[in-house]
Amino acid sequence: MKRIHLTFLLIFGTISALFAQEFKLKGRIKDTEGQPVPFVSVYIKNTTKGTSANVDGVYTLSLDKGTFIIVYKAIGYKAIEKNISITGDASEDIILAPESYTLSGVTIDGNAEDPAYEIIRQAIKRRKQHLTEVNSYTADVYIKGVQKLVGAPKKFFGRDVQKTLDLDTNRKGILYLSESTSTFAFQHPGKIHEEMVSSKISGRNNAFSFNKASDLIVNFYDNILLENTMSARGFVSPIADNALFYYRYKLLGFSMENGETVNKIQIIPRREHDPVFRGIIYIKEDSWHLLNANVYLTQNSGINLIDTLKISQQFLKVEDTYMPSNMNFQFNGNVFGFKFEGYYAGVYSNYNIHPNFPKNYFNGEILKITRAVNKKDSLFWLNNRPIPLTPEESRDYIRKDSIAALKTSKHYLDSLEKANNKFGIIKMLLTGYTINNRYDRKYLKFDPILRSLFYNTVEGFGAKYGVTYTKELEYGAFYSIRPELRYGLSNKLFTGSLTGNYYYDPLKRASIFAGIGSGIYDLNNHGSMSLLANSINSLLFETNFSKFYKKEFVNIGSSRELTNGLQASLSAEYTRNTNLINTTTYKIKDLKGETFSSNNPFSPEVEKPLFPTYEALILNASLTYTIGQNYITRPDRKIYQDSKYPSIRLSYKKGIKGLMSSDVDYDLISAEVYQNRISSGLWGYSSFVIGAGKFLNNAQVYYPEFKHFRGNNSLFGLPNLRKFLFLDFYLYSTDREYFEAHFEHNFSGLLTNKVPLLRKLRLEELAGVSYLSQPLKRNYTEFYFGLQRLIFRATYGFAYDGNKRVNHGFRLSYGF
Repeated sequence: MKRIHLTFLLIFGTISALFAQEFKLKGRIKDTEGQPVPFVSVYIKNTTKGTSANVDGVYTLSLDKGTFIIVYKAIGYKAIEKNISITGDASEDIILAPESYTLSGVTIDGNAEDPAYEIIRQAIKRRKQHLTEVNSYTADVYIKGVQKLVGAPKKFFGRDVQKTLDLDTNRKGILYLSESTSTFAFQHPGKIHEEMVSSKISGRNNAFSFNKASDLIVNFYDNILLENTMSARGFVSPIADNALFYYRYKLLGFSMENGETVNKIQIIPRREHDPVFRGIIYIKEDSWHLLNANVYLTQNSGINLIDTLKISQQFLKVEDTYMPSNMNFQFNGNVFGFKFEGYYAGVYSNYNIHPNFPKNYFNGEILKITRAVNKKDSLFWLNNRPIPLTPEESRDYIRKDSIAALKTSKHYLDSLEKANNKFGIIKMLLTGYTINNRYDRKYLKFDPILRSLFYNTVEGFGAKYGVTYTKELEYGAFYSIRPELRYGLSNKLFTGSLTGNYYYDPLKRASIFAGIGSGIYDLNNHGSMSLLANSINSLLFETNFSKFYKKEFVNIGSSRELTNGLQASLSAEYTRNTNLINTTTYKIKDLKGETFSSNNPFSPEVEKPLFPTYEALILNASLTYTIGQNYITRPDRKIYQDSKYPSIRLSYKKGIKGLMSSDVDYDLISAEVYQNRISSGLWGYSSFVIGAGKFLNNAQVYYPEFKHFRGNNSLFGLPNLRKFLFLDFYLYSTDREYFEAHFEHNFSGLLTNKVPLLRKLRLEELAGVSYLSQPLKRNYTEFYFGLQRLIFRATYGFAYDGNKRVNHGFRLSYGF
């Protein structure tokens, strides 16, 4: 009986599979001149099931057995409907004729306004309605990304470009090829949740794609598009509320599509360098919906990093509205002789515009990637790839995937490491020496020698040298151990430490750390300047900005995310702290009027101890919460996204008296509110930090335990919003209460873009203010303005103590 039952199930399953079998409809789409038409929408009429042709006009559509009306639609071409019966795999080649747009019946007087303006006004009037008419939806999304070099120099910094980037003999080839499928959900206003189903990256069999459906969202019903992506300011939509100030319009004609009138309108910038699009948009008469867009951005528009970005967007009718069916971004550029081009294509299908989301479905996780997404085999991709691969892309997969399999073998990695791990004096001096064991995922890195050397008036010439051992574990976890030694030739003081960190849960951003040893530290725990910068100032300019003390320590701590957006940290440290004095006054050249100051910032002329040797047992605890925190979950990490709301940090620091002979006795509470890159649309973006704190108990606080501020006494430095431009590094630290605030606005080229001589430099203008109030500085204020380009900035500022100006001048910075 059991055997009969099993046989019945097998037969039933086989018959069901036959009835449910999908077949492939394939073909090639060309225009009337025989040229392929790329990225044509191909879908079943009156449904949202469809696909897209690839860049060569080749398409594949999976269909059940039956008869279907297939629609072939591309921007600028007349749509074709084909009645096709499917009984097995089938082929259907298509020729698309250019759409005929006529101006018959439209009278355009030479002095009259172009009819396009009235159409645009109607579209602007309906903009908000169309923006919110679909409150929520779900869709299946397929994304393909391709980036390739089409030209490159033979060598770059002495390295053979062809071999390094795995290019052909003409130094051309695909650099990045990735595909992904996902389910995407949206709910107004701006709530998204995406779950990746599959992921594939050419040459990286175990990697997870960074494709994200939300990155392809370009909604022309928004006033400003692509903020903080291709430009900090963003770009004005051709149907924005103020679009008539930025665009001119020309009606190129209209056509009939399924009994509806579609207007073809050219959008033209009023000014050459405004942040606007160029190209064609298609607007439906009466409802004034946007039906298609074929637009582009150039460097004149203020686009960053690339030369041209073309955006093609096709819409599909879903009930009484229109939803994107195909999104295509094509780009090209030239950086340092590397000519590149590529595209990202997205296919949206199976829309549901009346979904019923469970409670708390939108919980801040905007993209979820599980460990299974990169395990799909070639059969899965054959059946689920909406856009067929081009021959070049197929060859890239075959070649790089086979090479990737080879590169993970122990034999290959051992031979590779034998060459890469070869010791070199130049390497050791400049960049450091690393011994890699990628098969076992072990790494031993020796610090570069030149960067470990220093000079200061406390230690004289010296070296601070360390070695870091790292062992990578599964899915982003790792642990590292670092021994470090330091010695000064003048004070003959030898210190050393051993520290370790175990990052054990990347999804919870959880780690523990511990350390023991001794070292020489800056009196300002935020640091004054780098060892190299202080060495240069001391040797060449007879100015010793940095002040030091010795700390012997043992510490342990942990950090972990408690819930989304809430990070907690707790640590304990026991230290023995010793005052240090200058032991040398050596300089390369004795400058007239300059002399070294003592190591006590409060007694620059005389070496007086700033504090006695003391012991301290200190507890630190903090909670940091980001309001509305969005994030991406990957198997190997959790990636926070920039929030539209501020972050709040609460901290408590306790100096414990008596326990383990600790001499300190204090309680410091503090709070900080901060946010970066608050969008102001075309006016750029702002960032701010506001902090306050108070020693509730300061019975015994030594100077290293004071609340220190990020000051600056030098011309050069690293950029930091919390950093003052002119405040002394040490003099205004406090053991009482304080309040500080920093605000900066980046205009992102709003003004410099108007000046022809500055426009090509692509400079960003900025202005800011910093404020500090504490018992010794009741009303200290700095104002500054300047210019920035990439990682470099130059500012000029003024510092006021109350109403009295106490400093002014230039400040230069570089870095992130």
